[in-house]
Amino acid sequence: MSDKKEKDAKRPKKGGGMMLKIGGAVALLGIGGGGVFGLVATGMIGGSGKIATKEDKNPKLVRKGETDPFAPTAKEGEGESGKGVEGDGGSAFRTAYFSFSEDFTSNLKGTASLVQVSIACSTHRDYRVVLWLKKHELPIRSAMLAVLADTAEEDVETPKGKDGLQRRLTATINKVLTDTEGFGGVDAVYFKTFIIQ
Repeated sequence: MSDKKEKDAKRPKKGGGMMLKIGGAVALLGIGGGGVFGLVATGMIGGSGKIATKEDKNPKLVRKGETDPFAPTAKEGEGESGKGVEGDGGSAFRTAYFSFSEDFTSNLKGTASLVQVSIACSTHRDYRVVLWLKKHELPIRSAMLAVLADTAEEDVETPKGKDGLQRRLTATINKVLTDTEGFGGVDAVYFKTFIIQ
């Protein structure tokens, strides 16, 4: 019996070797999984290699000569709407204009003076911006009248003051469009008439 006890004392316990084997297997699985993930992420295996991105559904810039998919179709006898009329110089993008249907009349801040203006605006983006301007003309007019009423007479007597008013009106229109449609798109505001009484 003493021989058997000596042999048992000399043998290492089997449990420690088994833990080492399990640890090694887990490490190999981790390394292999990371490698596969890396290959899939780089597109070397599986899928098309393209990362899924959210499609930008905002109005797009329209280059001169390109077809605007949202523009109204030309009426019979008018030819293609706007096709071939752009010049070679200036901006690379086509410009669409929108004129507000009625003049704007407002008191000027701190005076009894009135301002009456006829306003148009422009965009280099697709025709959806013009459609949104038509759709939301009422809240846009209201916001623009508030800007006019908050303008002092001395601020609109100089070209620099009128330029500042144009920038504020552009920002106001874009804010209304962003609040209602999620995107602005108006590049500039123009005065067709400007009368102070």
